[in-house]
Amino acid sequence: MNIRFDYAKVNPQVLEKMLEMENFAKSLGIETKLYELIKIRASQINGCAFCINMHTVDARKLGEEERRIYLLNAWREAPYYTEKERVALELTEYVTKISEHGVPDDLYARVRAQFEEKDIIALIVVINTINSWNRIAISSGKTAPK
Repeated sequence: MNIRFDYAKVNPQVLEKMLEMENFAKSLGIETKLYELIKIRASQINGCAFCINMHTVDARKLGEEERRIYLLNAWREAPYYTEKERVALELTEYVTKISEHGVPDDLYARVRAQFEEKDIIALIVVINTINSWNRIAISSGKTAPK
C-alpha cells in the first residue's frame, strides 16, 4: 500500500491529540511489556504493518523474549504467557473486535480476577488507543518502513 496522505502534515493537531492520549494511556500503570504485547496483538488483528513493526521493535528494546513476540498471534497455544497476560490478550481481542461479540461476562470475570477495576479501565484505554492508531495508519496508508 502506498501512503495516501501524511495525516500529521494535513492536521498536526491529530498527531498532537493522539500523542496526548498515548501519554495518558502510558501513565495508567500497565506493565510496560504487557503494554507492548497488547499493542502488537491489536495491530495483528487490525493488520497494521506500521504498528506491528513499531511495537515489536519497542518490545525488544524492553527485553521481551523473541518467542513471546513471534507466538503472540497464537498465545492460546503457547505456554509462555502468564494467566494475567492471557486474560489481557483475550480482552484485547474482544475489545478490538467489539462489534462481533461484545465483551462476554465470563471474560470480564476472569479479567476481574487478575486486575483491579482501575487497571481494567487502564487496559481498555490502552486497547482503544492502539486501535485508534491502527485505524489512522491503515486509513492514511502508512506502512512499515523499508
